[in-house]
Amino acid sequence: DLTQMTFGISRDDAEREFLLQYVDERILPSNPFQTMDPQGVGRLVRMATREGRASRPTLSVGICGEHGGDASSIEICHNAGLNYVSCSPFRVPAARIGAAHAFINNGN
Repeated sequence: DLTQMTFGISRDDAEREFLLQYVDERILPSNPFQTMDPQGVGRLVRMATREGRASRPTLSVGICGEHGGDASSIEICHNAGLNYVSCSPFRVPAARIGAAHAFINNGN
């Protein structure tokens, strides 16, 4: 996954060993596997979307997984111009609310 490669850590190992402590001690603002990091992973998503569409303007871009059901991550994806997010069924209501908030806050 992009988050694992960006941070250079395995989600399973990090969450089991140290990541939650990093969040508790405010070394990280949140678990990057639950909420997309806007300066790191979010920037890579924006760059990939921009560059991909420069080559193919009709390129459809989206994400799937836990970020697809997180309101903050959805707003990052909306601002990056993604076409869709996908998440597990139990996260769909939160994802829909997150998408509505992103639209209201940013338009388009």
